[in-house]
Amino acid sequence: MIRSRILPILTVVVAIIAIWYGGAVLLNAPFEYDRAERAGNEIAFSQVVPLTMAQDRPVLPAPHQVATEIWKTTVEKRITSKRSLVYHGWITLSATLLGFVMGTALGVLLAVGIVHSRVLDKSLMPWIITSQTIPILAIAPMIIVVLNSVGITGLFPKALISTYLSFFPVAVGMVKGLRSPEAMHLDLMKTYNSSRADVLWKLRWPSSVPFLFASMKVAIAISLVGAIVGELPTGAVAGLGARLLAGSYYGQTVQIWSALIVAAIMAAVLVTIVGVIGAWLNRRMGVRPEAAT
Repeated sequence: MIRSRILPILTVVVAIIAIWYGGAVLLNAPFEYDRAERAGNEIAFSQVVPLTMAQDRPVLPAPHQVATEIWKTTVEKRITSKRSLVYHGWITLSATLLGFVMGTALGVLLAVGIVHSRVLDKSLMPWIITSQTIPILAIAPMIIVVLNSVGITGLFPKALISTYLSFFPVAVGMVKGLRSPEAMHLDLMKTYNSSRADVLWKLRWPSSVPFLFASMKVAIAISLVGAIVGELPTGAVAGLGARLLAGSYYGQTVQIWSALIVAAIMAAVLVTIVGVIGAWLNRRMGVRPEAAT
């Protein structure tokens, strides 16, 4: 069972690394050929390959260069250092978690209102969908500037951008989840003369839990994207977005890729945590595996 799950993942990882190394050679080789030509030397391909793996500012850094940079900026640096990815990662993670919590709460509240009010269903749902057609790169600077003008800086503006992105999958998923109970179950609750609150807490809410956690896995990942995007328009000095900015300013592609990989790892860990909690809760509630997916 474990082998059947791990082997496909390892196969994909090995394939990605192999393609990555091939891309590094392909993209970095022209610089080595040009440097050899300007020096009046001829260089063979077998000599070019190792050189493409050790450039200071490669077009595409090799995987081992990125791994070395991550090791240096996580293990070998104090977590309070401005060069530590742990330090920058924590700042981005704080905004991510705050935005995720606010987005989840907002999405659940909107879903409850939409399910219980036909007016909100017809008037609010189209606007919720339309809100996601606005590019976040366009709206993020406006949010940052407006909040800065009224003295709101720091964590909250970035968290608000994460909220903007993360509430949508939760709202849509919860609407589907709250409407998932079968008609016969709803009729049975009416037979018992149950109030709307009773139907919500005793029938609709338990039925929606698998949908909620499936939506939250999407929301937590996109919340991280929102936090990083929120760090870009302001020229932030801390956070993974700041590392991306600094790397782009000074042409440090290894730094850029290390920040990207750390962000990807962070997103994978967050999604896994939400998935584990959701699976545990579903088992406690007696939800069948196929119903939870």
